[in-house]
Amino acid sequence: MTATSKKERAIRTVEMIVPPPPAHWVGDGFKVHGYFPHGPLPATRVSPFFLLDYNAKTDFPPREEPYGVGPHPHRGFETVTIAYKGKVEHHDSRGGGGIIEEGDVQWMTAGSGLLHKEFHEAEYNRKGGPFHVVQLWVNLPAKDKMTPPKYQAIANAEMGRAKLAYGGEVEIIAGEFDGVKGPATTFTPVHLYNVRPAKGSSMTLDFPTGFTTLILAVEGSGLINGTDELKTDHLAVLSREGEVLTLEATEENSTFLVMAGEPIDEPIAQYGPFLMNTKAEIAQAIDDFNSGKFGYLE
Repeated sequence: MTATSKKERAIRTVEMIVPPPPAHWVGDGFKVHGYFPHGPLPATRVSPFFLLDYNAKTDFPPREEPYGVGPHPHRGFETVTIAYKGKVEHHDSRGGGGIIEEGDVQWMTAGSGLLHKEFHEAEYNRKGGPFHVVQLWVNLPAKDKMTPPKYQAIANAEMGRAKLAYGGEVEIIAGEFDGVKGPATTFTPVHLYNVRPAKGSSMTLDFPTGFTTLILAVEGSGLINGTDELKTDHLAVLSREGEVLTLEATEENSTFLVMAGEPIDEPIAQYGPFLMNTKAEIAQAIDDFNSGKFGYLE
């Protein structure tokens, strides 16, 4: 959260480095590595986050028919889509939508429920090319799970920016870094940054003890606390104990997605695209979807 010295602060250590799991397809437009909730990281360990799907850089050939995934429902959480390469077009049953350009972020609160669809943007789809996207699910606390859906379209130019002392910068999507705030609004404390240190320089990250802290190497590679190597497309899981850690880029043009947040200490019930607190709430979500209460989307 700050760029201050780690003097006399407890070190947040690396708990594990997770290599990219085998890729699977979401629709025909997203070839993703699903780091969690499946695999070594149970949902309680990564709260307030629930799912991380990472489409590592992949070349798609030109095509007239749009790559993507058709209408599907969500309830009880938020989706955060970050486009590093390529463009994504989104539409939902509540009237939200638009094009996520390279460098942009879409923060969609599903809340009480909606339908949405996601495709490669039409012109990009016809030309083809590299596609590199993250989708993160952020859980909502019980009191906010039925909040009205909303849509935050965050252009890259709107993000907070903090220059690093030894070169490079931090793009702040949500939360705060070194006094600079990001534009996204959140229901619980969440910090989400793109960190781009200059090669060979070390910077400090500082989050409250108890926070979940994750770092995905989107481009390049780095060292955490001077010793733990984080390779491209690998995910570092930091301990919840301690406060500060250092991050050093060991390659030019390295980008690290930093995710930190206060865990939500509540029961989790999940079924497909529904994320609630009880099985009864899941059953209600299914009934509401089947009865058309999520709206309609072709």
